[in-house]
Amino acid sequence: MTMTKSDLINALAADTGLTKADADRFLKSFTDTVEKTLRRGDSLTLIGFGTFSVSNRAARTGRNPQNPSQVIQIPASKGAKFKAGSKLKSALN
Repeated sequence: MTMTKSDLINALAADTGLTKADADRFLKSFTDTVEKTLRRGDSLTLIGFGTFSVSNRAARTGRNPQNPSQVIQIPASKGAKFKAGSKLKSALN
């Protein structure tokens, strides 16, 4: 089963005693902070849980999937990366 944003808000509210509205504001603030940090090119580490960082993908050549004989240039881009920390890894095993 996949946990949705609503499920996460409900779990946060139940675990912390916050209202659902406060849990929603907390989650929005957290995700906004992660996004701002990554946009600056910085990483965010939560000891034991994991690290959010920026992944740089180099420019490369590729093939057009609809016309495999056509070579296309794929520009450099950035993406978000998450590396699980030791406590999270241990909890899963």
